[in-house]
Formats: sequence, structure tokens, C-alpha cells
Amino acid sequence: MTQTPAATPAPSTAEEALATAADDASLARSIARSAQIEADLDVNPGRYRMLTGVRPTGNMHLGHYFGTMHSWRSIQDRGVDTWILVADYQVITDRDAVGPIRERVLSLVADTLAVGVDPERSTIFAHSAVPAANQLMLPFLSLVTEAELHRNPTVKAELEATDGRAMSGLLLTYPVHQAADILFCQANLVPVGKDQLPHLEQARLIAQRFDRRYGRAVPDRPVFRRPEALLSEAPVLLGLDGEKMSKSRRNTIELRMSADETARALRKAKTDSDRRITYDPVARPEVANLIMLASLCGAGAPVEIAERIGDGGAGALKKLTTEAVNEFFAPIRARRAELAADEGHLLDVLHAGNERANEAADRTLDAVRTAMHMDY
Repeated sequence: MTQTPAATPAPSTAEEALATAADDASLARSIARSAQIEADLDVNPGRYRMLTGVRPTGNMHLGHYFGTMHSWRSIQDRGVDTWILVADYQVITDRDAVGPIRERVLSLVADTLAVGVDPERSTIFAHSAVPAANQLMLPFLSLVTEAELHRNPTVKAELEATDGRAMSGLLLTYPVHQAADILFCQANLVPVGKDQLPHLEQARLIAQRFDRRYGRAVPDRPVFRRPEALLSEAPVLLGLDGEKMSKSRRNTIELRMSADETARALRKAKTDSDRRITYDPVARPEVANLIMLASLCGAGAPVEIAERIGDGGAGALKKLTTEAVNEFFAPIRARRAELAADEGHLLDVLHAGNERANEAADRTLDAVRTAMHMDY
């Protein structure tokens, strides 16, 4: 028996309706501004410094690649000053231990280089190696309220997921930590999904409030550039179990996997009992997920892939997807294997990036101290 989907509940108060309308208007402005920036990147790439970051909580997987990593090289190659943060301090925001952090940090550096990031043109650095950037947390915390922190979507979601466990102070101040990451290096472009816009807005508010409260180190020049969003419509890939692809769920296909490991993993991927393959993301999400993955790896349009397989069933779909994934990632994996075998080179890249990051952080902290009249 088919059930009629439940209607979306209407806002219970006029205030909620106004808040929803305001959020929609803000999103529309962000989308329009992102489109303007996208067009301007090819004309004036020197106007921008892009910052993006990844927490080294595990090995990078295909969701990371198609979600954000694939764009790093293209942004760099357009002439944009590209900064990539290995957010090692953020590993401890919601967990008791960091795990094999050194191994994961170097693995992330190897992944970053393997996808085409050039350390001569981009800056790859570790959060914990830039003390002046982290020192910004103190004045920044004076510019936000506890209520604002609790309203942040990430903080709210984490609080709901703690199942009664007390939230750490670092997790509560996570949005401020992210603001420091962005503002210390004067980044003015941050690739984000729509759900991450509140974090970027928090960074903008902190920059604005700092100028209002403390003034400016140089007349007519704000201490911090105002970061803006480069919105992406990244495909959402499910994990092998049909749930969200996540390192913590161990349902991923990692960039570092061999072709054989990838084949074994995909053979276990969840599908359904219908032998005929169709592309229907709503009714058949697991099957559609494998089709989308094959499509992203160059096998063709999703509907065309489904029609080509037809009655071949899940076995044929998994075979095609495996071949597409392994062919697409073969050069990246070959390059990654070379990089991973040379730890000294990975450390050199990280140390050079850390040095550039520290130079930027020291300049920013000097400007902050001057504006706050603490330059003594």
C-alpha cells in the first residue's frame, strides 16, 4: 500500500517564517555572488587566496575526491593562490585521542600531491605548526557569544549526536577555530557546500566585529579580508553499506587502495534484488550510487550506463563500476605510491608550507596587536 508523503510542517510562528525567508534570501545572495566570483577567477585570479582544509581522521576516499579534492588542482591552475590546511588540531574536537596522526597527516599530504597540487604554487600546511594563527582564538572568542556558538549547525548536530556526553570546550568553539583558520592567512575565497555557509558567515562576522571594536592597524584598510564562498554542487556518494560515505563507518573506497582492493570492496557494495538496472536515485539509492560513481569516473551518463547494463544485474553493474574506478584513478594511485615511498619529500613539502603559513600568521598577528594597542 502506497503512503502519501507527509507534508512539510509549516513554521509554528511568524518569527520562524521570517527566519526561514531570511535564510532563503541569504542563500540566494550567496549563490549569485559565488557565480560572479566563478566568472571572475579566470579574469582576475590574483584577487583571490583560496583556503580549504581537511581533518586527518583517516585516509582520504572517493567521496573526498569528488566532493572537493578534484577542484584543488583546477583552482591552482587558474592562477589562484591556493592554501590547503591539514587540520590536525581539529581531530581532537570530538574524540578522545588523535589515533595514528603522523601517518594520517603524511598520507593526506601524499593524496594532495597525487591529485595534482603543486607545492611550488600552493601552500600545504599543518594546523598545529602555526602558533600565531591559533593565538587569534583569544581575541576572536571575545567577539562571539555562547548563544551564537550553540546556534551553529555543526555544533548543534554534534551536541545532538553526543547522546548525553558533555561537549568539550574545543567542540563548542569549533566555528571560531575555523574562523581563525580562514582569517589568519587573509583568505578571501573558501570552497564550501551550502550547509557550511554558517561557518563562513561566522568568520565574516568576527572580521567585521574586530574592526568595529578595535579599529584598524592601517587607516582605511581592514585588518582582515572578508572571506566569500565558492559554492560547489558536489555529488553525495553513499558508502558501500548504503549509508553516508564516512571514514568512521569504514564504508569507503580509499584513494590509496589498489585495484584488487577496490574490486573486493565494490563486490560487497549494497544493491537491491531487482535484476534490471535502472537509474532511480530516490527509489534505488544504492544502485544509483554505483551508477553515479561509474559516471563520475568517465563511464558515461547515468541513464545511459543503466540502459547499457539492462538485465545484467548487480554483478554487471559492479564490474563496470570497478573497471571505471580503477581506470580513472590508476594515474593518481601510481603517483601516490611514489610519493608515499618518500617520506622525506612529504616532510619537506609540509615544512615549506608551514614556513609560509607562519610568515602570514605572524604578519596578521602583528596587525591584530597593533589594532588592539598591544604592540609593546
